[in-house]
Amino acid sequence: MSFSFPSQLRSLGLALLLPMASAAQNTAPAALPAVPIQQWFHLDPTADKVMGVSAKRTYEELLKNRTSTPVVVAVIDAGIDTAHADLKRVLWTNPREIAGNGKDDDKNGYVDDVRGWNFLGGKDGRNVDVETYEDTRLLAKLKPLYEGKVRTAVPADKRDEFDLYQKVKKSQASKIAENTTQYQSLSENYKLTEAGAENLRQALNVPRLDTATLHRAKPTDPNLLRAALSLDANLRSAGYPDLETVLKDMKEGMDQSKNLLDFSLNPTYNPRATIIGDDPSNVNDRLYGNRDTHGPDPSHGTHVAGIIGADRTNNLGILGIADNVRLMAVRAVPNGDERDKDVANAIRYAVDNGASIINMSFGKYYSPQREAVEAAIQYAEKKGVLLVHSAGNESQDIDTEVEFPSPVYLNGKRIPNMITVGATARLNDNHMVAEFSNYGKKNVDVFAPGNQIYSTLPGQEYGNKSGTSMASPVVVGIAAVLKSYFPKLTAEDMKRIILQSAVVYHTKVVKPGTNKEVDFAELSNTGGLVNLYQAVQLAARQTP
Repeated sequence: MSFSFPSQLRSLGLALLLPMASAAQNTAPAALPAVPIQQWFHLDPTADKVMGVSAKRTYEELLKNRTSTPVVVAVIDAGIDTAHADLKRVLWTNPREIAGNGKDDDKNGYVDDVRGWNFLGGKDGRNVDVETYEDTRLLAKLKPLYEGKVRTAVPADKRDEFDLYQKVKKSQASKIAENTTQYQSLSENYKLTEAGAENLRQALNVPRLDTATLHRAKPTDPNLLRAALSLDANLRSAGYPDLETVLKDMKEGMDQSKNLLDFSLNPTYNPRATIIGDDPSNVNDRLYGNRDTHGPDPSHGTHVAGIIGADRTNNLGILGIADNVRLMAVRAVPNGDERDKDVANAIRYAVDNGASIINMSFGKYYSPQREAVEAAIQYAEKKGVLLVHSAGNESQDIDTEVEFPSPVYLNGKRIPNMITVGATARLNDNHMVAEFSNYGKKNVDVFAPGNQIYSTLPGQEYGNKSGTSMASPVVVGIAAVLKSYFPKLTAEDMKRIILQSAVVYHTKVVKPGTNKEVDFAELSNTGGLVNLYQAVQLAARQTP
């Protein structure tokens, strides 16, 4: 899975504390910025001056007198916390299955699939959590065949495979070096930030360094006051409620880098063999897994689910974009790269069990069983199901570096029922495109909010995450609203309306992965940012 881990977080905690080092300078503290809006992506670009999708305005002006019908949305991800108070009412329930009786009541091959299915589970209830990267798996397969050989010594019909070996070998070495550096950098900055935070807590005599506490702080020492106000301003500017959350995110990044080094980049690591026991290359095998749609780490999937459809009626936490969804959990995405077999089966499961829209916040750059995934996508196309896919978080042009599932079939035909989504940030300035987001004039369809997105987390929690993984469910939420209020719309109708209604901006933005500024409209094929208000208006004009 291509989780986003923005590069600036490597030193963010330390950067937030840096003004404290120069607090003794004789300068006035900077004016406090406005309190960041937690769910800014619901707001309107014109009225609220943030680059949201106008969901709030849409419900207030266009949908308040309309009726809607429930729409089943599948979330193919790492799992969903089904006990979360902001999600449990909107979860899909298999009407043909009796919970907990150990039987396949609906005869679909999956026992007790009440909330969905887990293609990363074993029959004994165990689950795959961390997996290897696809290039790591390819390296393990190809290394015994080509290590120490030169291309000219390889038979002509094997040279493409030899070239693939050289490519994944280089990719593997690059990832190991990058994650080693990242882990070391995060570890050092975490220790420094943690020490600085503890010093400030003691100096202010407070248990927590949140923005409200810092803003109210009235120490007699002017240097300490300046330090508190500087940290408060920096936290607000970065979209964090407190320094403790920054430390938590840094720790999560450290753990992620450590897991990558120990497991995802380790060619000898193979948890699937002992937990699931299947042949991952046998794409015709569909009856495996278990009913555990929560999984070992449902943080990512729970966050995605909340963006799409968190309960809008319970006066708790947050609001999902769509107000009448049933969220189906399909677990197929580990920490690491998803297997093509699991993705194909997850799509088929979602389609067969009534999903109209599927969110796919994952991706990778090698797809050994690409044909199987494309066959499943074609199956979804025939059944009228819309797929929405995140563009990826490597600051790359995916017109040249293809991310899978690709929006184009192997035969060159563009997939008519798939939308590929890049990520934007809160303000209409040169950093409007998230620095981590992939882009592509051909292969990225639209952009959507994906930086510092506030949503549900496991254990009744809420928090920010960033990534095209967050932008994709914003588009899914819009599609679900369209399907709910205009149920006659087909998958291609929804795609067309979302793309045609996207608002085109010609803002000069920093091109991800570079220091160069380009026209925002040049980074996707629509040149636009999705907008629910415009989409509903267009649907209303085009639908009887």
